[in-house]
Amino acid sequence: MAKKDIYEERAEALLAPIVAANGCEIYDVEYVKEGSDWYLRAYIDKPEGVSIVDCETVSRAFSDQLDQEDFIPDAYILEVSSPGLGRALRKDRHLEKSLGEEVEVKTYKPVEQHKEFVGILKAFDKETVTIEVESGSETKDMVFAKSDIAIIRLTLDF
Repeated sequence: MAKKDIYEERAEALLAPIVAANGCEIYDVEYVKEGSDWYLRAYIDKPEGVSIVDCETVSRAFSDQLDQEDFIPDAYILEVSSPGLGRALRKDRHLEKSLGEEVEVKTYKPVEQHKEFVGILKAFDKETVTIEVESGSETKDMVFAKSDIAIIRLTLDF
């Protein structure tokens, strides 16, 4: 298991009781390097939406736990936030929760001469994601290999 995965797993284990005590749930945890800085990002959610107070409360308690455990030797920036409206669907639990929702799929390489698709998330498994897209006056199912997907996220509908 990579260092990044170990840090994310341990951070998520520390975060779980904190978010539960604050009426939230963990959406995702990521440990990433951007430029010369490392970031530990915790995305929290709840049905009615996350407020700045929720983020601040969870962040303070989470920071205290991270300081106590001190398992990440690198200097990093801690961020706690909502996953946002156009949230990325990185894990199977995100896809499961979003079945029937409209999503945007961006691929690494063109599929049928396009790299961006919008449609209804119909199904997924270990290897693929299926969305229903409108093609002219009809709809069709498109199946994408997960390895070909750069990002899949909920669409923003205003």
